[in-house]
Amino acid sequence: MLWYHIVFLAVIQGLTEFLPISSSAHLILPAQLLHWPDQGLAFDVAVHVGTLMAILGYFRKDIFAIVVAWFVSLKTRQSTPESRLAWWIVLATLPACAAGLLFDDFISTHLRSLEVIAYTTIGFGVLLWLSDKYGTSNKTEQDFGVKSVLYIGFAQVLALIPGTSRSGITMTAARFLGFGRESAAKFSFLLSIPLILAAGGLKTVELVSSNIAVDWVSILAGVVLSAISAYCCIYLFLKWLNTIGFFPFFIYRLVLGFILLFIVYVL
Repeated sequence: MLWYHIVFLAVIQGLTEFLPISSSAHLILPAQLLHWPDQGLAFDVAVHVGTLMAILGYFRKDIFAIVVAWFVSLKTRQSTPESRLAWWIVLATLPACAAGLLFDDFISTHLRSLEVIAYTTIGFGVLLWLSDKYGTSNKTEQDFGVKSVLYIGFAQVLALIPGTSRSGITMTAARFLGFGRESAAKFSFLLSIPLILAAGGLKTVELVSSNIAVDWVSILAGVVLSAISAYCCIYLFLKWLNTIGFFPFFIYRLVLGFILLFIVYVL
């Protein structure tokens, strides 16, 4: 990989993993539009590790409290807001894990085209805007229950389709359910941890079993750059979210989607 490939892909992964604009789409597009070589398994693992480090670092206090409360609840059978949040994250993760195991090959083979990405970018961008415009904001993390968590969890399954955006679809579902922007975003970010762990773990297993030669300079650069960009993204997104809402991301998705449709059908 050339140095600017490394920088671009690592920063894009860090930014788009948590913004509601689809990281998978933005990592597919350079290869499709610019004919860049595939970044390879090792680099995929590196940028996943970087984004995981960012989310663990930013929410370290919350994560520590949630994990401790969860283990205490297993021992004492007593429920606290933190232990319930831990169980909600587990419950909401299960549908996407099951769907990923069942449909990953089909999605990789049939749904990674520019045309699919264009339509999902536009369609789910419209849903994101509608949820923010018409959804109420009277619920917080304390109001999560089995039904709302499962609703968000099954919505997250759609993120397996490139262009959907995992963070985007989970925030959309939470906003439609009446959760405030910050609560929706925070739950979406915490919900990303087990999936990033799972995705990174699977790619690591593939990498180890493939005996691919590893360029450790590229790997280290990918980890550092994706971690820094992801951490900055989380900080700024949460800081500005209540001010700007989701409308700028809707506009971005709309413009990107129609550019892709133009490329598919005109060029």
